[in-house]
Amino acid sequence: MRGTPAGGMYSGGGISPLSRGPIPSDIAGLLGVLFLTFVMQFFSLTAALPALLRLSPLIFRGAIWQLLSYAFCGFGPASLWFLFSLLMIYWFGTDVFRRLGRKFFWKTTLSAVLIGSLCAILIRALGMMLHQPSAMPFVLMQGQYTLLSILVAAWATLYSSRTILLFFVLPIRASWFIPLEILFAFMGFLNTRDFSGFIGISAAVLGTWLLLQPGGPTQGLGNFRLRLRRMWIEMRLARLRRKRNLHVVDEDRYLN
Repeated sequence: MRGTPAGGMYSGGGISPLSRGPIPSDIAGLLGVLFLTFVMQFFSLTAALPALLRLSPLIFRGAIWQLLSYAFCGFGPASLWFLFSLLMIYWFGTDVFRRLGRKFFWKTTLSAVLIGSLCAILIRALGMMLHQPSAMPFVLMQGQYTLLSILVAAWATLYSSRTILLFFVLPIRASWFIPLEILFAFMGFLNTRDFSGFIGISAAVLGTWLLLQPGGPTQGLGNFRLRLRRMWIEMRLARLRRKRNLHVVDEDRYLN
């Protein structure tokens, strides 16, 4: 997203407030769609519609609308966790919507949704070619799971310098939410063995991060490569220092 700073509207440290003020109509509509499609799955007369909207093997038979629709179809058993997911979508989504505005909010969200589904479909297609069965393909990335992951990743990118209380107790820097999301998705993979879903939701999270980098995804990838290169060099220097008992001179210290 060109011209969008990643520092966040709140400067400095401290615990970040979430979603104060009236809910934007777009977020309210999004929550309504998720709740409606979630309820529809429990009634025989309407259950077919959510099934058609979710990402499924039907995508290989021409159901291309599932590339986007899967993220806006409520999924899972009837539980308080679903309602809590909607609450978190309201919290994070409202801040992201106000920061980006309607146009860039939907552009970022839909792009990340598409990145996730395309990556998941590619992995599932490779698995089918290699005759690797999957009992629950795409289950990790259905509905509110992907949508919430995208909005949390967007919030973590836009407000990276802030701190939030994880589970209302543990203070976590916002930028750490992105690797934490991938870790949670990996835990879900261990439970479901849904590798395509794990790749899809991870790609959606990383895609969101890239889309919101200053200068756009291309510069974001360049910066990421530079960070990896710097980490590799620092690791090599540390290894040499331990191996040969050398003291590495900080050149910048003496030049400045």
